[in-house]
Amino acid sequence: MTVIVMTGGSSGFGAMAAARLAAAGSTLLVGARSRPIPAGEPIPLELARLASVHAFAAVVGRRLDAARPGGAPIDVLVLNAGIVLPDAAQRTDDGFETAFAVNHLAPFLLLQLLRPRLAESAVVVLTTSGTHDPATRAGLTPPRHADAARLAHPQLDPGCEQHSREAGEHAYTAAKLCVVLTALALSRRFEAEGAGRRAIAFEPGQVFGTGLARQMPPAMRLAWRVLGSRTLGWLPRTISSTRNSPAAAGRALASLAESGASHGASGYAALRRGRLSWPQPSELAWDAETGEALWRDSAALLGITAPA
Repeated sequence: MTVIVMTGGSSGFGAMAAARLAAAGSTLLVGARSRPIPAGEPIPLELARLASVHAFAAVVGRRLDAARPGGAPIDVLVLNAGIVLPDAAQRTDDGFETAFAVNHLAPFLLLQLLRPRLAESAVVVLTTSGTHDPATRAGLTPPRHADAARLAHPQLDPGCEQHSREAGEHAYTAAKLCVVLTALALSRRFEAEGAGRRAIAFEPGQVFGTGLARQMPPAMRLAWRVLGSRTLGWLPRTISSTRNSPAAAGRALASLAESGASHGASGYAALRRGRLSWPQPSELAWDAETGEALWRDSAALLGITAPA
């Protein structure tokens, strides 16, 4: 029995990936804000509330303990949920900037809570974005740093105007940089353990029609939905190799989840014209010292101990 735990599996390309994984006969536990979901067993999860993340991990643990004596291990952990906001002024109940909390802090916490339950050959897939790399010139404000304290509390970040569009874009791109840094830091830990575990940061490219823009202004949400439709969805993909359909992104995510260890040794996978490639992430994302600082600082913000 293959056990998969997933966030971001209720809509967009994540839902398509979840359907493929469930169809393959896997036991699929999906964190979701609402029911029903297209595939898998839904477990309540609100990433903007850390108490909900703890509760989700506890429910997953009980499901695994009930599955077999000693508890069933997690074969695949997919951390796919994400959000982009119009500014950096929103805060979670825990007091953190919302985009940073949902895109990085909550997944980081969930990873730490479930890490002891990972199988010896487990695959961990964390969804990131090409916007983490300034060299992509993606049109969004690129990340200036990966300082967890300043990203969690942007009022402490000099030059950050929280209510501006640029601040919202930076909150998203910097959080996605943190996702890559986390995946690579986790990969280093897996390598040091000597087991067969793999950690992969998955960059799906720009995928219109997903729920990513659900908090954006109405006009942007409409454009996002139209450009992801079957009628016009082909148009963006003819312009850039980084733009992919939800179906292609879903297939790629499912493929990494099912056989991530056999895809390649790199910790960073990118979807280009519907095909997986293994490029280098940005220069800052590849900086191990920055990654280790982020690991420590994220744990400190969450009040947890994250094993080195």
